[in-house]
Amino acid sequence: MSFFKRIFSSDKKDESLNEQEKQSLDKGLEKSKTTFFSKLSKAVAGKSKVDDEVLDNLEDILISSDVGVNTTLKIIQRIEVRVASDKYLGVGELNQILREEIASLLSETNSGEATEFVTPVQTKPYVLMVVGVNGVGKTTTIGKLAYQFKKAGHKVVLGAADTFRAAAIDQLQIWADRVGVPIVRQNMGSDPASVAFDTLQSAVAQDADIVIIDTAGRLHNKVNLMNELTKVKRVMQKVVRDAPHDVLLVLDGSTGQNAFEQAKQFTAATEVTSLAVTKLDGTAKGGVVIGISDQFQIPVKYIGVGEGIEDLQVFNKLEFVDSFFK
Repeated sequence: MSFFKRIFSSDKKDESLNEQEKQSLDKGLEKSKTTFFSKLSKAVAGKSKVDDEVLDNLEDILISSDVGVNTTLKIIQRIEVRVASDKYLGVGELNQILREEIASLLSETNSGEATEFVTPVQTKPYVLMVVGVNGVGKTTTIGKLAYQFKKAGHKVVLGAADTFRAAAIDQLQIWADRVGVPIVRQNMGSDPASVAFDTLQSAVAQDADIVIIDTAGRLHNKVNLMNELTKVKRVMQKVVRDAPHDVLLVLDGSTGQNAFEQAKQFTAATEVTSLAVTKLDGTAKGGVVIGISDQFQIPVKYIGVGEGIEDLQVFNKLEFVDSFFK
């Protein structure tokens, strides 16, 4: 029995998600898995074993589920190896094989990921810079992160360095008030680096544990984006030497392949160290998590599975695959 079979067949549940979180994850992935398995059922109808036709159909299904072409080919190749070693592999086993191979693929990128909202280093304050285009749920993600970190016992300070839009500053203020954490802000049009500098100074003075810095959400050309983010980093390092400790790119899972393009743009402009994939509850494109994680070799750290303040979860690859294939 393979490593992943032992995990998924075990009676003992992974304790990283409580029952409420598990239900939220199941509900959030409902559209994606219903669509996927409806297509899979049609692909294997009348078939008794996994043959070339079944694999061709499976390839189409994975690509249409926004897993991405390159990642789909990896998965198909892995399955082909298993089919070659067992000429009589039945279609009834395809579900389990897919489950194992996708979990294996995710584990190669998301090894050692956190299972709860804690800072991975002892640095204080821990500086998290958040990037992403407008409309992906960036401000909401920051607010939910602040809530979760505060709930975990951390002292949090927010920095409204997206000064390009007045609405961005106001939205972050609403989240700061809702969660009950301090925010550092300036007027629209202010220098984002200046806001970041003031935020870190304030955080140090308050002995804060975590600083979350919002940044401009417009995809202007790569050179301007790179220059702006580089300047923000450089100025923050005058206060906290190795800031930022994490650059989190927020992507909208419901946009499918467009999320891949956004990831390309931002990874070309700055060093992205982790990902948050939002709005998975409103889409059948949940496969995008698998593809983005694999193609960019950047760990998915958080996923959004609902609109509630509790519906931002630390991404757990085994729980994700378990829920998807339930």
